Amino acid sequence: MRRWNGWGDDSVEFPLNPDALQFLAEKIGQGKPRNDISLPDACRQLPASRLPQHPKISIDAEARIRASFGQSLQDWLKMRFGVVDRIVDGVAFPESSDEVRQLLDYAKANNVIVLPYGGGTSVVGHLTPPAGPRPVLSLNLSRLNRLLHLDRSSQLATFGAGVAGPDLEAQLRAQGYTLGHFPQSFEYSTLGGWVVTRSSGQQSLRYGRIEQMFAGGKLETPNGSFDLPTFPASAAGPDLRELVMGSEGRMGVLTEAIVRVTPLPEYEKFHAVFFPNWDAAEAGVRAVAQSKLPLSMMRLSNPVETLTTLKLAGHAKLIGLLESYLSLRGAGEGKCLMLFGLTGHQATCKQAKRSALQVLANHGGVHVGTYMGDKWKHNRFRSVYLRNTLWQHGFVADTVETACDWPKVKPMMMAMEQAATDALAKFGVKVHTYTHLSHIYAQGSSVYTTFVWPMADDFQTNLQRWQAMKHAVSEAIVHHGGTISHQHGVGKDHAPYLPAEKQPFGMQTLATLFRQFDPDGVMNSGNLIE
Repeated sequence: MRRWNGWGDDSVEFPLNPDALQFLAEKIGQGKPRNDISLPDACRQLPASRLPQHPKISIDAEARIRASFGQSLQDWLKMRFGVVDRIVDGVAFPESSDEVRQLLDYAKANNVIVLPYGGGTSVVGHLTPPAGPRPVLSLNLSRLNRLLHLDRSSQLATFGAGVAGPDLEAQLRAQGYTLGHFPQSFEYSTLGGWVVTRSSGQQSLRYGRIEQMFAGGKLETPNGSFDLPTFPASAAGPDLRELVMGSEGRMGVLTEAIVRVTPLPEYEKFHAVFFPNWDAAEAGVRAVAQSKLPLSMMRLSNPVETLTTLKLAGHAKLIGLLESYLSLRGAGEGKCLMLFGLTGHQATCKQAKRSALQVLANHGGVHVGTYMGDKWKHNRFRSVYLRNTLWQHGFVADTVETACDWPKVKPMMMAMEQAATDALAKFGVKVHTYTHLSHIYAQGSSVYTTFVWPMADDFQTNLQRWQAMKHAVSEAIVHHGGTISHQHGVGKDHAPYLPAEKQPFGMQTLATLFRQFDPDGVMNSGNLIE
């Protein structure tokens, strides 16, 4: 069964080896585990529902709790400590666009706010119910999960937007196709969620981000249905698909999505390369990206993340032999791990491999084969379970990500890590922080930073520490010219920092757009605009 107060399936664990725990204790001190509130106890705290009765709406306490939280650290703190102050009033499970339309009409007639729910994987507060007198209805789209049509000649597939990643891929693979969109949240996140948050999958170098995949669909808005037809390309004014992508549930409910699919690849391998230092590594991956070689993925870890990855791996003797070999090749202390993927036709992939390794070698890269790449592929959807394990040992973990042009990448990485260190130092708390570039472009890169620090005994102290860290890192992103989100979206947690990117005129334009689609504020949960 899926955990109600953490990540994923409750039968899946990501254990930490003793050396890794010792490494963490040396960096930031020992964690103090604590007991979490139980689901039944949390359910007993819920206020009565404020919704008028409707045959499609459940006011079951457990359903309401599960619909009211995502995966941000603030969500975790509330669930673990039992702070259930903002809870949806009911949950509906529509099975068609028509039923979504009926529920939106019901909400409009009864002054209800609607909060769409895909896979519940948001890490930026998308699912936090708004405060205020209006009741809130969660619209769980998980039953809109079928492959509705496959156009083989155009390679277009139409899905119910609530389909989760594994179900989407299973239905496509049965027909010989793949979407190729694999975010870390793949096991639970949904197609509709990917579209409305402008998601990016781990192999976006080959398949593209979701904006390259999304071809059209259907949006049910409080003002009526909005159909987006498909074209291979169009010069007929602004592309209205762009209104839907990144809209985060503020204009309506995406019920169907038409996506561009690809035949299943015949070949796929992931390779590992080590560099002697960050500057050489950054120059190497930038050179590969700008050469336009047909790789499917590149990921570069900074020295601290590289060290952390090796500590988490266990197998101390094997890691010791690897490090001895790398040291002889010039990649000793301060080394950086890069992974890259090859996906597609075998002959093309092998030629791309030779060319990429030559470029990387010119920058000091040492190729160590596919073993570490295979391990990454095996664990790429399991590593997020590490958050559960860290909590069990008395540590909290959070991530913040951005994207910027190449001259800003290294200063951005250093500023984000330093901002968190300084913010938590004011509480007398040490933080273990490390960064990787998860999506690499010719123009620049994403910058994805992880923060781990010891848990406090009470909710309020933990919340204050997180708020201070989050604010400091977000301010550093804005100051250094990065986007407030490369792949997680804005939600409510990042909304205060969006005006710096969009400017006042842009924010006014968004507000006008939302009023056009939703004059009564049915979808106004507070995402994007506070």
